[in-house]
Amino acid sequence: MTEPSQDEQVVPVPEEQEPPAPPAGAPAVEESLADEQAAEEEVEDDLAVAQRAVGELTNDLQRLQAEFVNYKRRVERDRELVRENATYAALAPIVEVLDTIDRAREHGELEGGFKSVAEQLERTVERLGLAKFGQPGDPFDPALHEALSHVGEDPEVTVTTCRVIAKAGYRIGDRVVRAAQVLVVDPAAPAAPAAPQTAE
Repeated sequence: MTEPSQDEQVVPVPEEQEPPAPPAGAPAVEESLADEQAAEEEVEDDLAVAQRAVGELTNDLQRLQAEFVNYKRRVERDRELVRENATYAALAPIVEVLDTIDRAREHGELEGGFKSVAEQLERTVERLGLAKFGQPGDPFDPALHEALSHVGEDPEVTVTTCRVIAKAGYRIGDRVVRAAQVLVVDPAAPAAPAAPQTAE
């Protein structure tokens, strides 16, 4: 075997090198990123669950609040109804006493201490809500008046009208305690047309 001449240079053949090893700590960084991503997803899931729970609790609270408001209204309405019924029960029997006072006043017998007591009683029941109604000339209303009799016709009225108030009516608010007892007149019937005259 001949040795290479000085003009020929021997180029050394590079040895196969192994791929460079990843820098120290690279697998740890990848694991850390994966852990962070998993933690973020878990936080997002927890946040979604919490938002759903808050929404459900808010709906429950709104429903309970509406139920409470309705309950308060119902209690107030019932309390007012109980008060009205108690007032009605207490004042209804006094109507007859007030009738007696009216009759005494019409006959001039309401004098002295009895007059003061009668006026005080009338003021008291009025303050409690018992209102008197019914005047001659009022249009007849079957919801407010009880017609005892018809006393003829009156050409000056256009509807059935109260002519005489036998007993005044009383009510508490819109509730009639007793209808006014009245005598009524009807409007005059239209005159019948005259029969045509025939030529003789």
